[in-house]
Parts: sequence; C-alpha cells; structure tokens
Amino acid sequence: MTIKSSISLRDDQHAFAKALVEGGRFPSVSAVVQQGLDLLRQQDADAQADRAALRTLLAERATGDFVTGDDLRARIAARRAE
Repeated sequence: MTIKSSISLRDDQHAFAKALVEGGRFPSVSAVVQQGLDLLRQQDADAQADRAALRTLLAERATGDFVTGDDLRARIAARRAE
C-alpha cells in the first residue's frame, strides 16, 4: 500500500534527488526518498543487531575467567618471545 505524504526538503536535498532522477537512477523524487528511508531502516536494524551481539559478548566475557594485568603482560611477553 502506498500512502501519499507531504515532506519538506532543503534546496540542496531536492537538487540532489532531482539530479538522481534526471540521471536515470530513480524514476521519481519519491523513489529517492523511499530508498533513503529503506537505507535508514537497514542501518537501524544493523545497529540494533550490533548492540545485541555486543551485549551478548560482554555478558559472556563477564562470566569468563579474569586475567590480571600482570598475567596479560606475561602472556604477551611469552607470545613475543615465540
């Protein structure tokens, strides 16, 4: 279903959208705006997925073994020596 909506664009935004239409990349300014909204929706979904993955990783790390700074430095030194 398509809903007609009135939006306001700055002059530079309208010029850019119109240039995309005139260049044949989109059939209309509306199509340009729709594509922009679709991209924003995808970016939002990606950001939510990234945050969820980070929360999971942090939760896993919080319950894992703790390594002191001295232990970490010793492990790094041992790796460098290899």
